[in-house]
Amino acid sequence: MAATVLEARRLVRLSLLVMRFILLAALVLIAAPVVGQEREVPYWASVKAETLNLRAGPGRDYPVRWIYHRVGLPLKVIRVHEGWRLVQDPAGDEGWVTANLLSKERGGIVIGKGLAAIRAKPSDGAQTRWNAEPGVVGEIEDCEAGWCEIDIGGRRGFIRADRLWGSAEL
Repeated sequence: MAATVLEARRLVRLSLLVMRFILLAALVLIAAPVVGQEREVPYWASVKAETLNLRAGPGRDYPVRWIYHRVGLPLKVIRVHEGWRLVQDPAGDEGWVTANLLSKERGGIVIGKGLAAIRAKPSDGAQTRWNAEPGVVGEIEDCEAGWCEIDIGGRRGFIRADRLWGSAEL
């Protein structure tokens, strides 16, 4: 009988240990996305959802002002409120979006008049690989000395930073 009591106590201790582990793992999983979203503002983000609603306030009860359908569209995050981000789009419009539909990947959109040369190297004298029209969206790899390395649909090259909204250091 003493053996079964000891065995029962060991089983209870093991069960408590397993429950503590599960609780700790759950807390880590819940806290990780929140910690990952806490960044110093302003910062660049991009649209990661096929559809993103820009709302008048930080919550689903606020009216939708715009609906974006451009994955990779750059947005400037200017304020954080719980799971919501106040953003500014390339046209200067501001509104609130849910944080989980934003990507930390830095996007850029070609701006200005006329075609923008995408070059092989960060230099006006470098070979032009192709030209991009205003409105073309790509992923910014790095910006340095007035040039940004960009990936547009799997094609990489360099574009002058002044032809790209999303290239400014924040």
